Amino acid sequence: ISPAVSGSASPTTAPASPGTTALPATTPAPTPSRTAKPLAGRTIVIDPGHNGVWTRRELRKVPSGNGRTKACNSSGTATNAGYPEHAYNWAQANALAKVLRARGARVLLSRPNDRGEGPCVNLRSKLANDLKADVLISIHADGNLARGARGFHVIHSPTMTGGPKVEQKSLALAKQIRHALETGTPMPRSTYIGGGTALDSRDDLGTLNLAERPAVMIEMGNMRNAADAALFGSAAFRTRAAKALADAVQAYLG
Repeated sequence: ISPAVSGSASPTTAPASPGTTALPATTPAPTPSRTAKPLAGRTIVIDPGHNGVWTRRELRKVPSGNGRTKACNSSGTATNAGYPEHAYNWAQANALAKVLRARGARVLLSRPNDRGEGPCVNLRSKLANDLKADVLISIHADGNLARGARGFHVIHSPTMTGGPKVEQKSLALAKQIRHALETGTPMPRSTYIGGGTALDSRDDLGTLNLAERPAVMIEMGNMRNAADAALFGSAAFRTRAAKALADAVQAYLG
């Protein structure tokens, strides 16, 4: 900026005409701050169901809540063409994590890769509990052999360690996810679980029973159904499903 010439006037207001009042100089409007990302400050844990490797060690019994025990883990299912559930769960979980992180969330997964074992079902919710996460989402795909069985459903627990308030929040999250998947993806509601509601209340799942934070398990569809299996193998579907799930989480968290 050039310096002012010595002796020159630099008025900030125009001289007032007789009988008028001088107006103050206009103050520049402040530069608007960058809009905060919608999930900034939120912590979300994603549980990609099952493991990359299954061994007989996973048959050992572990606590699953409500005084029950269950096998450490199961191998999961697969499509008729051999695409394993654990691989789909891993791919879908990472697609979701990418969207959530882009919206500002801190996202952690319950397992580090799709090559190893564990954790057992009694530890799947531990990370969310320890971090006091806002949400825990466990991603699965079903393996029902009934003819015509297809579509997604969302599981919630009526007997969570977090108590009635967390159970109610989990049901609210389940309903948001149902709406988002139904409107945001080509996957239909389950034809065989939930009586058309695509919601399933279960008290036998350690991942949900032992959760102290809002938590749901999503069966994203039925791997044994040809139409559902075709969607699972599609990167475009996984992208749409990830956006739908992220939209549901964002709507739930407000």
